[in-house]
Amino acid sequence: MNSTHFCAGLDIGGTTVKSMLVDAEGQPAGKMEEVRSHVKDGYHKTFGQLKESLRLLCHQLDISSEDIAGVGLDVPAPCSKGVIWGQSNLSADWVGTNICEELSEEIGKPVWMTNDGNAAAFGEWLLRPQREDGLLFVAPGTGLGGGLVLPGGYLYEGANGLAMEIGDVSVPFLEDGILPKDGKGREGSLEAWVSLIAIRRQLEKKLADDKYAEHPLAKEDSTIEEKAFQLRNYAEKGDPLALEIFQKQAHVLGYALGDQASELDPGLIVIGGGLAESGFRDWYLEAVREGFNRRAATFYQHSPIPPHPATTTFEWAIGGDSSAAYGVARKALDLAKRAS
Repeated sequence: MNSTHFCAGLDIGGTTVKSMLVDAEGQPAGKMEEVRSHVKDGYHKTFGQLKESLRLLCHQLDISSEDIAGVGLDVPAPCSKGVIWGQSNLSADWVGTNICEELSEEIGKPVWMTNDGNAAAFGEWLLRPQREDGLLFVAPGTGLGGGLVLPGGYLYEGANGLAMEIGDVSVPFLEDGILPKDGKGREGSLEAWVSLIAIRRQLEKKLADDKYAEHPLAKEDSTIEEKAFQLRNYAEKGDPLALEIFQKQAHVLGYALGDQASELDPGLIVIGGGLAESGFRDWYLEAVREGFNRRAATFYQHSPIPPHPATTTFEWAIGGDSSAAYGVARKALDLAKRAS
């Protein structure tokens, strides 16, 4: 591949498309761009936003589209070999469509695709160049995404590219005597406890309790969706109601990660999503560890050999909003180099 060439990473979210370039050595080139996403209006409409993202990236560095050798793409949905398998937050026309082929034909570039959890996991691994072992990545948000990078930097996607849908795993926690449901109607899933959907449900229940009748959110004339978006700000201020909800979420997440340690022994668990930027993140991470220690065997917590180092450590994501775009840009670069 010519040293003047670049590869682009396009991170498609429900609200925005985040994009960035890497150079021939895999280093970020220029700054991340962000444009509105139109995923619910169909993939053709979104392709227009992807092309606009590429135009902005080229304009930044005063290069032409010919200088882009390949494109990496990530989507907020299950996918395999360039094909979307599940609708999630997308419009129906995405499902069953070979997005890689369609976009490649439209822009004249090879395209590689994975889901957003995988992309962010790989990006976070790349941002730790001193780390030879792998990592497990989880990202609480609207839902709960995840990804796994094996030692040596191998992104594990499973036989069909559908691995690490961590929000689907079961947890044994009841709410009002029943297993709560997630946004897809599944009972007892981790995502039913750790997601924006869960926050809305839990907040609505608490605001209906006389204990919180005087809480500002109980008196506010707005939807539960709008109130849920404010909960993080309340937690930043030490609000007991908000902290109670986030503590429960963190505890359940940690408990589930205890099972993941038994299966994967990842060594490092990285937590991404918006909470990575919160002012109460240290408190939240400690609550995750408490849940983890409740479930995980002691040898997944620390070695029996003196001085008993930790065998599973937790870190916040360090790449911010750019991890996924960086991860798929580097994947595109690897493919472009092999093809040249």
